[in-house]
Amino acid sequence: MEGSKEKVILNIGGVRYTTYSSTLRTFPGTKLCSLTEPHAPSTYDYDPTTKEFFFDRSAEIFSYVLNYYRTKHFHCPVDTCRSVLEEELAFWEINEAQLAPCCWLKLHNREVQPEEADIWDENEQTDDQCLIVQTERRDFSWRTRWQPKIWSTFDKPFSSFSAKCVAFVSLLFIVGIVIIFCEETKAQFELFAANSTSVGYSEASHNSHEHFYHQAAYLLHLELFCVLWFTFEFSVRFCFCPDKKLFFQNPLNVVDFLSLFPVYIELFVAGQIQRMPSLGLWLGLVRIVYLLKLLKISKLIETPLILRVLCYTLKSILREICILLMILAFETLFFGSLFFYGELLGSHPSYTGELHFADILLCFWWALITLTTVGYGDIIPLTTAGQVTAALAAVFGMLTVIIPIPIFMVKFRSYYDIAIFKQKLKRRKKH
Repeated sequence: MEGSKEKVILNIGGVRYTTYSSTLRTFPGTKLCSLTEPHAPSTYDYDPTTKEFFFDRSAEIFSYVLNYYRTKHFHCPVDTCRSVLEEELAFWEINEAQLAPCCWLKLHNREVQPEEADIWDENEQTDDQCLIVQTERRDFSWRTRWQPKIWSTFDKPFSSFSAKCVAFVSLLFIVGIVIIFCEETKAQFELFAANSTSVGYSEASHNSHEHFYHQAAYLLHLELFCVLWFTFEFSVRFCFCPDKKLFFQNPLNVVDFLSLFPVYIELFVAGQIQRMPSLGLWLGLVRIVYLLKLLKISKLIETPLILRVLCYTLKSILREICILLMILAFETLFFGSLFFYGELLGSHPSYTGELHFADILLCFWWALITLTTVGYGDIIPLTTAGQVTAALAAVFGMLTVIIPIPIFMVKFRSYYDIAIFKQKLKRRKKH
């Protein structure tokens, strides 16, 4: 206790600092910590008369170093040269990675708010880790012993060799059902084409040429085989998941659940499809959920840093995106209405042609396509007033789209710098 209250006097470039030896022991292995050892007076420049250690170093930066030992948070002055700071930290045997994110970004000429520096947390636990953790369980039943292993096998592809095999088999089934989905669209298109050509027939002719939805039986059997595997996989993962609520909060698990229904529904209403061919098309639309299962491939590869930063950036500017969409909606309504009445009122009385729109809703469609600079050309202005309106819509559309881009780039660059710093910090702490 007395040793911890022992005071140590440091003379840094002519400026005296007094602190407790317990403060200098905060970070073992550093130069300041070695000053508390018995052989320190013989190792360093020690004056027995004044009982102080002398170092001919920068007193300004040392004040921040000493504050780091007191608070365990290392900050630096704003006007410090990066090279000088690195040299001082190397002398005091302090890792640069201990520098606070806000000050690290200042040294790299990046102005960031403190709350922005905290948004990127590489140390946060993933959903998988939270689900695997078992807290204070005393039950030694077979389910308790096997639950983490089975869950890891079916949900963490890189946890074991068996998990890799299960992930590879699931990937084959996903690719297979996507191919089957593409093959099934041929029959659906043939049904639509046949019904379209029969519209011009007479009523009697149409009744004698009724078209039905005929799907190849082998495709339905293959689809059923794939879905049976998905049903087995989903059931195992759901049964052995420690937290059911957290399980369904994952969008990929919701997609897995929804993908089980289309083929079962088609088997259940097979007779109805013959009488209602459009039902087959609706079931085909529902099968698009199979394509969403391809997102599970992201679990087999590490998400690139730039994509993770992009997600954080979009979350941070969500408010600005909503405001942009509101402005775009207002411009669509305004220029669409202006175009509608400009074309009607500006038309010459002798004009006998037909306008490219029938109502104001089509003008709204034209305005949206023009504002987004797509310009299909399906609706074009024929009058002077319409052309002026189209020119204004194109200019305002460019401004609406271009102005937010610098805001997005500044945010993205800021978060990217923070992410790079966090990764460097994580690597240095491992070493």
